[in-house]
Amino acid sequence: MLIEGFHYLTTPVPRAQRKLGYLRESILLMSRSRRCRTAWTDHLDAARSAIQQSCADLVRRRTAVILGSGLLDDVPLDHLAQCFESVILVDMVHLWPARWAARRYANVTLQVSDLSGCADWLRGEGQRCADPVSMYDQDNIDFVVSANCLSQLPILPLDWFEARDRPPPEELGRSIVAGHLEGLSRLRARVCLIADTEQMTEDYEGHVVERFDLLHGISLPDPDRSWIWEIAPFGEVGRHRRERHRVQAHLDWRS
Repeated sequence: MLIEGFHYLTTPVPRAQRKLGYLRESILLMSRSRRCRTAWTDHLDAARSAIQQSCADLVRRRTAVILGSGLLDDVPLDHLAQCFESVILVDMVHLWPARWAARRYANVTLQVSDLSGCADWLRGEGQRCADPVSMYDQDNIDFVVSANCLSQLPILPLDWFEARDRPPPEELGRSIVAGHLEGLSRLRARVCLIADTEQMTEDYEGHVVERFDLLHGISLPDPDRSWIWEIAPFGEVGRHRRERHRVQAHLDWRS
């Protein structure tokens, strides 16, 4: 609790983003990643490997952009900082572990961006942004990674309506997911998409007792790689159950 309190009090986050819950969710994710480090190892290794393979054959390596950089657990930051002239880490919240990691590299910068396109709209400031990814369609950007953020983008916008006992706009979650994928498809850069697509709850015998579609009905094409992420091992969300996510990696999304 002391560590969580430190991050809640000291992380530079605008008040509006705090009210929407982005800081709280980032801190909860950080705490879970520490508790579940052993269970997450294979997933994190697979994600970092996919990112490295995706950019291995690029001729031009000027700027790399990591969308949903988060805690950097699944991002091979050292490799990217050495391979590219500059690296931009994009997220709504950058906790101190990510800030400290970025400071080790002169060519790595942090950028705050609402990839769901909903933050200003939920605060009553304008309309929902249909394509937040379009700002990264620049000639000097050669590589873009959507790093395990696709399924996360609709969560807080949908929670905002639930907390107020209000029905969300029809198919809001689906439109956020579809908008992100369409935005990635329009980028000129090589795009590496890593996304968890399905949550499976299993009992001790390995039987799947519940399934949940993380992408709100959106189906992805066949991936270049896929694996299972044990996101919540036994004891994390219940003594007799665990939660596992199916993850897909697309090394060249537009192809």
